[in-house]
Amino acid sequence: MNILPATALVTGASRGIGKRIAEVLAEQGYQVFLTYVAKSVEAEAVAAAIVARGGKARAFCLDVADSSAVAAFFQNHIKDQVSLDVLVNNAGIAKDGLALRMKDEDWDAVLNVNLRGAFVCLREAAKIMTRQRSGRIITITSVVGQMGNAGQVNYASAKAGLIGLTKSAAKELAGRNITVNAVAPGFIATDMTAALSEDAKARYLEHIPLRRLGTVDDVAHAVAFLASAEAGYITGQVIAVNGGMYC
Repeated sequence: MNILPATALVTGASRGIGKRIAEVLAEQGYQVFLTYVAKSVEAEAVAAAIVARGGKARAFCLDVADSSAVAAFFQNHIKDQVSLDVLVNNAGIAKDGLALRMKDEDWDAVLNVNLRGAFVCLREAAKIMTRQRSGRIITITSVVGQMGNAGQVNYASAKAGLIGLTKSAAKELAGRNITVNAVAPGFIATDMTAALSEDAKARYLEHIPLRRLGTVDDVAHAVAFLASAEAGYITGQVIAVNGGMYC
């Protein structure tokens, strides 16, 4: 009997939260397929580092906003070639601006990648996981999808939409032993947040009861738990990793 390798697919994993999720899932024994759009050097470095530590990983260029490309990727690299045990929808972009000044193209770009892209990947993964009668789908949403944020109407709308996607898909797929959950990070220390001024960071910390920024490890280990056998009775949930930060 040919046993296909247990595989976790992590979208948008060339840096930050996605990178650390890929690393932690590799440490848990999964072969990791990680995707990128523009940062090929960084993504290949993530995969190479995982392999150097004894794990298995491959990097693929994939624009999740292109549904045809996503379908082709699953057909060419996933279907009948690996056991797709975990999908982590992490790919996302931000094009911030006040609602009154936001361009249609900036709204569309963020919704297409962050929400539509996650849906398309979920749809393709579900086709495979349904035949397997097992799987874990985990989507990275955000605290701003729960509480809103001025200057991010497109981003917050997409992240809120991911919560609805998660809860609805969980109901549809539960009968096939597929769980669907979301992780909602709060203010996480990444290269993006490092560019903020100390005053801006201090203002955020005022709203975080734990009085510290989250780390990519905090998020990655929450994802790893939801991917584990121990989380088999958890579905349709949003796990907040935010230090207690709510509106």
